Amino acid sequence: MKNVLITGANKGIAFEVARQMAELGYHVFSGCRDLRKGLEAVNQLKESGISAVEALEIDVSDLNSVHDAASILASKIDVLDILINNAGTAGPQPQNISQCDISVVKELFETNVFGVIQTTQAMIPLLEKASQPIIVNVSSEVGSLTMQTSESRNPNWDLYHVYGSTKTALNAFTIAFANEFKNSKFKINSVTPGYTATDLNGFAGFKTAAEGAKPIVKLATIGSEGPTGKFFREEGEVPW
Repeated sequence: MKNVLITGANKGIAFEVARQMAELGYHVFSGCRDLRKGLEAVNQLKESGISAVEALEIDVSDLNSVHDAASILASKIDVLDILINNAGTAGPQPQNISQCDISVVKELFETNVFGVIQTTQAMIPLLEKASQPIIVNVSSEVGSLTMQTSESRNPNWDLYHVYGSTKTALNAFTIAFANEFKNSKFKINSVTPGYTATDLNGFAGFKTAAEGAKPIVKLATIGSEGPTGKFFREEGEVPW
């Protein structure tokens, strides 16, 4: 049974990713900042008949918490096959970049970018032991510079100036990491679940959490001939 760690998995899209991955036969570590909420989420999955899931306390914005989580994982498993970096925050609105308080900018980058980087770095030793390690970074279309500069750009994206910038930075990390490991067995990609109804957007999305989880699960379960260093959504590849 292959092992997968999903950060921010106690709710929303990642909760459904945990469910779908477990249903496919993976052993799921449901990463959560609040262990109590994580245990509640795991119990909910177990009550629905899913047994191969357990909670793991990890606050991606706290380096000590990340290192503790990596140590706990190493005591439980020899190999981590898949890392899904999902944990993130949309932050308060408005986010007009000309007026947004710098503390908000720092807070979003701390979780959405630095948190992903330090979590990935901490998990590399376990990932390197996998026959085909996979890293999936959950991004957003608002992080696509091509789409942000398109004439058909959604004006609603102006509500997410800072959030979008963090996802652009996350995509840059995906590219950098994939380039660093391009001659290895690693597969590293970004994926957007699409506009999904979660508390991240006040449940305004038109996709359900289960639907938003599908492209993430698809990318997390690619084979050895799968892509690396790319950006995807359910419909196909997204331009950077």
